[in-house]
Amino acid sequence: MPGPRRFPLPLIAAFFALYVIWGSTYLVIRIGVEYWPPLMLGGIRFLVAGVAMYGFLRWRGAPAPTWVQWKAAAKIGVLLLTFGNGAVTVAEHTGVASGVAALAVATVPLFTLLCGYFWGARNTRLEWAGVVLGIIGIAMLNMGSNLQSSPTGAMLLLFAAASWAFGSVWSRHLPLPPGAMASAAEMIIAGVLLLVGSALTGERLHSIPPIEGWLALAYLAVFGSIIAFNAYMYLLKHVRPAAATSYAYVNPAVAVLLGIVFVGETIGMEEALAMLVIISAVLLISLPQWRKPKPKPEIR
Repeated sequence: MPGPRRFPLPLIAAFFALYVIWGSTYLVIRIGVEYWPPLMLGGIRFLVAGVAMYGFLRWRGAPAPTWVQWKAAAKIGVLLLTFGNGAVTVAEHTGVASGVAALAVATVPLFTLLCGYFWGARNTRLEWAGVVLGIIGIAMLNMGSNLQSSPTGAMLLLFAAASWAFGSVWSRHLPLPPGAMASAAEMIIAGVLLLVGSALTGERLHSIPPIEGWLALAYLAVFGSIIAFNAYMYLLKHVRPAAATSYAYVNPAVAVLLGIVFVGETIGMEEALAMLVIISAVLLISLPQWRKPKPKPEIR
């Protein structure tokens, strides 16, 4: 009689990175923007992480991206990192709580479903029910005091979620570099563009950040950009998509808890109810995916 099925240690480590590390980055961004201008923070984060990954991969013998692959990486890097993550960083700079930011970004699967429809994907009734429920959750979230006090932050967060979703779907149809080289190229391009945006908008460091600011930057570059993102890519190859994207309804809970414990953030009843509605919507969207057979890994 076969023994109990063991859960491989690499999968456990990858899920931990996805749930806890990615969930914690919202709090670390909130801390980081107290010492760094938001676009500058994002730019340095991605440029450092991207150059480090690129150098390591080239040292290991990975081929450099072709010009066509660089152009494809630029499109996805702009959508996912420059617009997506950059907008989240600016939103938290406007005063949006880290937990609320994570909750708004949890709507990515809803936008992904809608974007996929325009590429020929046909959604089930359960998935469309999840979209409707998610829209209700978004409306409830915007009725909360946190986003009402920062309407700019609310618009930026929804823009970030939509941009990340569109980029994620589009990436399947572009000739990106193979493996982790795609992430490295996207981070390098996004980092440069965010720094250009920082210069054009007049961001300035009025003083050298203290150790807390440097630690936040290092954490985002190493743990948020290199470790967690590569854990996500690993899971996409070894588990079903619904399992890999389950961070969407785990990260908000982690971000809210960490925000309350470490920086005294609070969420109102409206945000709490919105969290339940949005997480329920994401679960509805994910259920049909859990039932589908695991696809073969896509080689890009």
